[in-house]
Amino acid sequence: MSTPRGHVEPPPTQGKTLTIGAVCKAVEREFPDISISKIRYLEDQKLISPRRTPGGYRLFAPTDVIRLRTILRLQRDEFLPLRVIRQELASGRLEDEASNGDASAKPDPRGMRRATVEIRSGGSLYRLEEILEETGADAALVKELEDYGVLRAEKRDGEKLYDDTEREIVRAVTELKRFGVGGRNLRVFRTSADREAALLEQILAPALRSRNAERRKEAVQALENLAATASYLKHLLLIRDLRKIAK
Repeated sequence: MSTPRGHVEPPPTQGKTLTIGAVCKAVEREFPDISISKIRYLEDQKLISPRRTPGGYRLFAPTDVIRLRTILRLQRDEFLPLRVIRQELASGRLEDEASNGDASAKPDPRGMRRATVEIRSGGSLYRLEEILEETGADAALVKELEDYGVLRAEKRDGEKLYDDTEREIVRAVTELKRFGVGGRNLRVFRTSADREAALLEQILAPALRSRNAERRKEAVQALENLAATASYLKHLLLIRDLRKIAK
């Protein structure tokens, strides 16, 4: 089993500077997908600005690490694209929240379960009984979701197994079911997701299929950012339409 997503590392000791490798190790328990190349990418995007030694090595102050954690949380928990995160950071609101202690506050457990594009080996797999116990769903709902293609189990030795993403799909649908939304209604979400995935794949297909491992890794990170931007856009369009209904 992987380290619990709800775990938050304490902030670094005041005044201590860290190398990029040390920063990566310091935050990897909360953000298993972090990598040195991703931190460099965020620096290239002008989101973090560690100081450089005369020899060109990056040194991260405690405030730099806090800022990095904030960026990673907004990407993972809020699906915010980097452009929006940059605006939030520029406004100073996020730094104010961090200085008031919000950075070390206990995270919302539901917010810590957001899925990521990057594929990690050794991820957790769950049996049907575990899915039902963790989400409060019933077996009939899971079967309905599978029938409509919303849920996709993996078969191993004749047994159906579900990964973290499938588990969270069941959890979300269980919440929607309280309002009378069933598997049949969810086909529109599945169709929309399939179309969006096809569009993003078309945009980044050459890089994703590159023989260069570093280029493929950068493409996955770009795909993550594109997915966040698409989700944010979809959220804005939905809110705009719902405001008309609420009038």
